[in-house]
Amino acid sequence: MHTAYAALGDRVLVGDGHSGWDDGLIGHDIECVAAEAAEPDRAFVGTVDAGLQRTTDGGATWESALDAGDRVTSVTVSPHDADVVWAGTEPSAVYQSTDGGETWTEKPGLTELDSASRWSFPPRPDTHHVRWIALAPDDPEQVYAAIEAGAFVRSPDGGGRWVDHPEGARRDNHTLATHPDAPDRVYTAAGDGYALSTDRGTTWTHPQEGLGHRYVWGLAVHPDDPDCIVVSAASGPRSAHSTSGESYVYRWDGDRWRQSMDGLPGPAGLARPILTADPDDGFLALTNHGLFQSKRGETWTREGPDGVGWPVEYDQVPSGLAVV
Repeated sequence: MHTAYAALGDRVLVGDGHSGWDDGLIGHDIECVAAEAAEPDRAFVGTVDAGLQRTTDGGATWESALDAGDRVTSVTVSPHDADVVWAGTEPSAVYQSTDGGETWTEKPGLTELDSASRWSFPPRPDTHHVRWIALAPDDPEQVYAAIEAGAFVRSPDGGGRWVDHPEGARRDNHTLATHPDAPDRVYTAAGDGYALSTDRGTTWTHPQEGLGHRYVWGLAVHPDDPDCIVVSAASGPRSAHSTSGESYVYRWDGDRWRQSMDGLPGPAGLARPILTADPDDGFLALTNHGLFQSKRGETWTREGPDGVGWPVEYDQVPSGLAVV
């Protein structure tokens, strides 16, 4: 496996999943992680106690990278240019760097949208944040942003202006995805269900058949097949965000969702799995019980040294996964 940056609740693990992990940023409150294969030793981690952290030496050392308050809730490295990095914060704001995180520019106008008056994060109802940022695979200027909670918004010109929440889009978006073989598509995993757009976020459909748990968090699309999709879901936030809760993984089989738990622990005691595409083939799922791989999302195999268990201190709700 390639190098993985696996974000847990209070640390970031760096390794290849087979020879063990190196811990970094221990004791911080981790929200998200991003890296890109073109610069595998450079990664970005959003925290809610120390802002955005950056490594340029594969996780050996970390430094503050963005002066925008403590709460950095999303980060994305552009697949078009690894020096272009996007970050989202709480309160909701979007920043862009074009030099690998050295300097940053805020993209204005986000909270001037009409829907902003309805944005609210229930545990802290006086605020809200940018939970996810994604880019169109064929157009680095087409930016998609998930506001938790309240809106899906987009920018057609690299954040110069923002297009407000369209009718039919999910409001509690957690994870967004795109695919190079279907560049018009936007996929979302949201607290109010899964949804799909085939026109770059303008209109949405809601394929829910078979999805028995509608609080959806994790989402990944197979690197070679834009119709092969996996999500993680639970009955609600309390179950999803707890190691004593109950979560499920589902696979889209073309006309309905089917549970895909073969080889995974749980569902009891399984906190929201974080899903991503495996650069070699298929999917990876980071859970509070370890890292798992699947070719097509039908069966899962644990990654790691034979006979070596997942340490008890890693039994945490995962926060993010980037593989380079």
